[in-house]
This record gives sequence, structure tokens and C-alpha cells, in this order.
Amino acid sequence: MWGIFIGNKKKPTDEKADNYATLLDSWETDNSKIITWINNSVIQSIGTQLAKYDTTKEVWDHLARLYTQYNFAKQYQLEFDIRALQQNNLSVQEFYAAMSDLWDLLALTETDMLKAFKPYMDRKEEQRLVLFVMALRSDFEGRHG
Repeated sequence: MWGIFIGNKKKPTDEKADNYATLLDSWETDNSKIITWINNSVIQSIGTQLAKYDTTKEVWDHLARLYTQYNFAKQYQLEFDIRALQQNNLSVQEFYAAMSDLWDLLALTETDMLKAFKPYMDRKEEQRLVLFVMALRSDFEGRHG
């Protein structure tokens, strides 16, 4: 199926071929299956962006453009959103899931060199914990210490 991702296995176009219907059905089934896998693996806001694409290759190319380039504005916005996020009326689990989604997106902006540097990763996890605890509702105040 990797051929569908990278565009080597293309949608059949020769309608006169004897097995055109079978090839088209097979390609459409695989394409839909992969797009469903991707949509089930991303947060809803990203899934919404992907809905405009018909092929796995288009989805893959969009994700590549979105996440393989360093983007200072995107990193700034994610950092801002993380610091602005508050528990408010969310359960702890819902709040943690929301914050985790933002952390996961931010992690995509990190270089492989940073990810391989253990002191950096340890410090990042400590900072995440601090930000999480600071953003809990005040009724968790006794747990901050």
C-alpha cells in the first residue's frame, strides 16, 4: 500500500482495459482504507483539513507540508495555546487529552537531534508536568505542591 502513499500506485484511468472495474474497485478500497487510518490517527482539527483531499497521496503530501518544515509561526501558536489552555469545566482526562494533542503537535516541530538528546527530553517532560498542574482548576490547588 506504500505505493498509494507516494503516488506510484495510481488510480486506474484506462477504461477500456478488461479488468478496469476490478482495478478501480481495488484502488478505491485501498485508498479509502488508508485515508480512514490516517483520519483515525489525527486530531479532529487536522482530520477536518484532510477532508478536502480525495487521494492518499494528496493527504500525505498535505501532512508532509504541514509537519516536515520548521515553522516558527506554528511553533509560536502551539506554545501560546499550551500556556493559555486551562482545565475550566473539562474533566482531568479531557484536559490532559487536549493538552497532549497540543504537545504532540509541538513535538513535530522538534529536530531529530533534539529528540535524541536525553537531558532535553527529560527537561521537556518536567516542563509539561509543571504547565499541566498550573492549568488545573483551583480545586486542585492542594495537589500543586
